[in-house]
Amino acid sequence: MSENIQKKIEDLREELHQHNYNYYTLDEPTISDFEFDLKLKELQELEEKHPEFYDSNSPTSRVGGEITKNFPTVQHQFRMYSLDNSYDFNDLEDWEKRVQKALNEPVEFVAELKYDGASISILYENGKLKEAVTRGDGFQGDEITPNVKTISEIPMQLHGDYPDRFFIRGEIYLTRKNFDKINKRREEEGLDPFMNPRNTASGSLKIQDSAEVRKRGLSAVLYQYISSEFPAKTHWELLQKAKSWGFHISEQAKLCKTLDEVKAFITHWDTARHQLGFDIDGIVIKVNDLSQQRTLGYTAKSPRWAMAYKFKAEKVETELEKVTYQVGRTGAITPVANLKPVLLAGTVVKRASLHNEDIIKKLGLHEHDFVFVEKGGEIIPKIVGVNLEKRDPENPEIQYIKTCPECGTELVKIEDQAIHFCPNELHCPPQVVGRMIHYVSRKALNIENLGSETIEQLYREKLVENPADFYALTKEQLLPLERMAEKSAQNIISGIEKSKEIPFEKVLYGIGIKHVGETVAKKLAKNFESIDELKKATAAELIQVEDIGGKIAESIVAFFENSENQLMIERLKSYGVQLEKGESTNEVLSNVLENKTFLFTGKLSLFTRDDAEAMVEKHGGKNISAVSKNLNYLVVGEKAGSKLKKAQDIGIIEILDEQQFLDLLGTPS
Repeated sequence: MSENIQKKIEDLREELHQHNYNYYTLDEPTISDFEFDLKLKELQELEEKHPEFYDSNSPTSRVGGEITKNFPTVQHQFRMYSLDNSYDFNDLEDWEKRVQKALNEPVEFVAELKYDGASISILYENGKLKEAVTRGDGFQGDEITPNVKTISEIPMQLHGDYPDRFFIRGEIYLTRKNFDKINKRREEEGLDPFMNPRNTASGSLKIQDSAEVRKRGLSAVLYQYISSEFPAKTHWELLQKAKSWGFHISEQAKLCKTLDEVKAFITHWDTARHQLGFDIDGIVIKVNDLSQQRTLGYTAKSPRWAMAYKFKAEKVETELEKVTYQVGRTGAITPVANLKPVLLAGTVVKRASLHNEDIIKKLGLHEHDFVFVEKGGEIIPKIVGVNLEKRDPENPEIQYIKTCPECGTELVKIEDQAIHFCPNELHCPPQVVGRMIHYVSRKALNIENLGSETIEQLYREKLVENPADFYALTKEQLLPLERMAEKSAQNIISGIEKSKEIPFEKVLYGIGIKHVGETVAKKLAKNFESIDELKKATAAELIQVEDIGGKIAESIVAFFENSENQLMIERLKSYGVQLEKGESTNEVLSNVLENKTFLFTGKLSLFTRDDAEAMVEKHGGKNISAVSKNLNYLVVGEKAGSKLKKAQDIGIIEILDEQQFLDLLGTPS
């Protein structure tokens, strides 16, 4: 029976690896996404029931879920050099002359797009992904293997005649489409949008929960084979071999016989890059012949056989028509330059961010100035200068506003910061809407089908002004809204009703107390039985709670002192929203496990995993989700697999069986 299950698991893994290869490498999928997901789910369930057949390179690793508190530092076996940059064809010609002088023989080149992302080095052993490390300082980087495994374009199992051991390097990046999706979600949750795909991709690789990394939708392109031995004579051959093994190689890379062909490639992509679905900031040119690369060698910082041609940040001149001001969902004021439309980097630009008052003063902006607008690494164009020769001396200097453009309230400037805020958080329209969008967001009350556009409509129709108003809505009130069908209206009403089951800590996060994020909300829910208890707490009492300082304590006290907030809380209670702990969920029986961390693995026979984790919390302990030096106890059931091995390798983790765990609690089996 065990052998049959093992074969079933291995067959499913092999089949899914093949489907990944068909989809990402051959671009010839043979099954639908739905069928793939069903097979992946079947494999996941089998692996959970049979941890003894664990494989770190299973296709299920892409789902993520591993928590990494600290990313270990790893030395690069082969240093990751940076590239010398060139900014015009004269630089490239000088480089070619140096190459020709050193070699004194014909040279051909490979030209590749320079993806704007985060560099990665990945080790493969026996066709399996072994380790992924960031560039770091070139000599050492952070090991982020679980996060890299979530990227579908990076194979975990290779195909064909691959070498036993080698490194492959590439770039992790975000497509513009996925970047926009991330920012749309952040805006719906009341969070500030990310600035650009490059920094977002780099930051995503350092998220501690690999399941969250997977949600970012990162992409990868691999462009350099690294080893002490090479299964080909040229870089171009290596790229084709890497593609046959299953790696995603840039479709735009080109073998160029002469530097003139390289120049033509650069000229083409300097314009055509705006039609790509991702950002590039230049072209990389490499000497193709590997023996010539070895002859050329390296300087202290860079390979002599490669050069990066960097595109210039595009800059245009246009007229500043006026400066307007946006109110964010947190009350922050952002000045925006409204421009006479102008073509820049392939798109028509009408607006540019000015960020804050200090930027306006630094630029010395006057009304109707002619300004220089640039779109380099940033998605949002920015003003980088003023053409003073065209300034009309009659045009007055731009003065930053004193009152909120939405509600007229006098603005407040935060000390030592350049940011202005509107303090009218309960009645300033963008803040009111933002508060309600936050309340329904996934991490708060998670009210499905109630998106930002619908909430804005409801607010305009004066149907909602704060979160409590959602619970008074009827289907008849929803139906007249734009694009609202009967089924959609019913789904919203059902979602609102279902939100009454959401636990206290999430409601506490959702009501939008300033500075109270998810973690602080959990700490408050752990220390206060109900919203009424929390409401009575003084700032001095609140500071005694872990992770709560004076600023947060004062914000909580101020929230509950406001009569409108008090009324909203009372209304939420009357509608049945959970504003106190469940009856016995958080009951503490003892502190015998205080400051101790636990993890359960294998098949448990004396209790379920949920029951075990609940016991830990009821006796003052803490459950964590991965084996690390922060783990005190690993409790193992039957057929414990990789977690047990890792704990044994670390050597300082105490390993218990189920009965020994119960003995710790003084509980009979």
